[in-house]
Amino acid sequence: MSDDRLRDRIDTSTPHSARFWNYFVGGKDYYEVDREIGDQIKSIFPGLVDVAVTSRRFLGRAVGYLAGEQGVRQFLDVGTGLPTADNTHEVAQRVAPDARIVYVDNDPVVLAHANALLTSTAEGRTAYLDADLYDPEAVLKAAAGTLDLSRPVGLMILNTLGHVADYEQARELVRRLMAGLPAGSHLVISDSTATSEGMIAASEAYNASGAVPYHVRTVAEIAGFFEGLDLAEPGVVRVPEWRPEASGDAASGAAVDAYCGVGRKP
Repeated sequence: MSDDRLRDRIDTSTPHSARFWNYFVGGKDYYEVDREIGDQIKSIFPGLVDVAVTSRRFLGRAVGYLAGEQGVRQFLDVGTGLPTADNTHEVAQRVAPDARIVYVDNDPVVLAHANALLTSTAEGRTAYLDADLYDPEAVLKAAAGTLDLSRPVGLMILNTLGHVADYEQARELVRRLMAGLPAGSHLVISDSTATSEGMIAASEAYNASGAVPYHVRTVAEIAGFFEGLDLAEPGVVRVPEWRPEASGDAASGAAVDAYCGVGRKP
């Protein structure tokens, strides 16, 4: 796609989830409208910054666990968002230089920054797909151009499923993606949760901004995505509490309103 056509697809008049999240994690790829809603939400619920930062750290620990302890050499990162420090391929290839990573998003903002995700070690490979979570079979078919789907894959869906308004539809999309992956594959999910009045108020303010709505869910609903999978210890927990010792992080005592888990397909 040409740069002009790509720019035509980017709406700078309303907030955008990837840019909004980039602002919260300290990035630079956002517009004034994203900063404004970000500052508004910080005034309502400062804890959302902790959600963004700790969720990013969880990504690093989860990928390190899969590439290190579980020997996973392939990753499918759906709902990539904007690149920051320690993207999936960087973490995986530090552990396993031959790791292959496919990033998936269908957003023009993310596509515009995709080149930052396409670096790789000589032994490994990275690719970016402009594809849609709502068509899992098409995602898997395109990913097979880079990944060997007869071998285990780490499926990463971080801070993305809240965009699917209907919970049962979100579960079905996850099931369809996992159905196309072999035994030994892993599902990694983290998402904001409706576990405080502040988070619920922040979600309502964000959804009223004109951005594509994001729906926070209960802890039980997050756990439901892992049905039929073998959960790695410590199970579905707040994101700072998932194996913090693995990267030298200290488990935070703060009640962060985001939960996560890692499950293995038997």
